[in-house]
Amino acid sequence: MAADSTTSHLIGYARVSTDDQEAQLQRDALTDAGCSRVFEDKASGKNTDRPELTAALDYLRAGDTLIVWKLDRLGRSLIDLVSIVDGLRERDIGFKVLTGALSAVDTTSADGRLFFQIIAAMAEFERSLIKDRTKAGLEAAKAQGRTGGRPTVITDDLLAVAKARKAKGESVSVIAKALGVSRATLYRHLPD
Repeated sequence: MAADSTTSHLIGYARVSTDDQEAQLQRDALTDAGCSRVFEDKASGKNTDRPELTAALDYLRAGDTLIVWKLDRLGRSLIDLVSIVDGLRERDIGFKVLTGALSAVDTTSADGRLFFQIIAAMAEFERSLIKDRTKAGLEAAKAQGRTGGRPTVITDDLLAVAKARKAKGESVSVIAKALGVSRATLYRHLPD
C-alpha cells in the first residue's frame, strides 16, 4: 500500500448471526486493533442482505484497511470471500483478519498477500469443481430424458388456438391476454 498513513483508516466489520448473539467481543477486538469506525450486521452468514457490510465497503477509500475479527465474519463462502477481497484489492484497500486459523491474512503485507493468493487459488479450484459437477449433473439428467427449467405453459391446444387467432389478424398482446400467458411466451412459440 502506497497510501499516506495520515489519510489511511482502519475500518472494522463485525457480524453476529442472530439477535440473541452479542458482537461486543468483536467490537472490542476491532477497537483495540485501532479501527476508527466499526460497521456491524446482525445477519446469518448465508444472508446476502448485509446492509452494514455494504455501507462499510462503500465507506472504504484507497489506502484504508478493512479488518474483521475472524474470516468467517466476512464471507458466506470461500468464493464470496475471495470476491470481496479481490474487490478491495482492486480499489487499493487492504484486508486483515485478527484471530482464528487464518489470522495470517493481512493483504497489507507481502506474506499476507501470498497467503491470500493461496486461498484465492483454492476458491478458483472450488469454482471449477462446482462447475464440473453441475455440468455432469445436467448431462446425466439429459441422458435420462429430463430437462431443466420451468415447464412450458403453452400446450398443443393453446398453441393451436393462438395460431388460429393470429391467422385471423389478432395482435399477440390480445391473444396473450385472452390465453393468460405472456407476450414473450407467445413470441417464442408462434412462427414469425
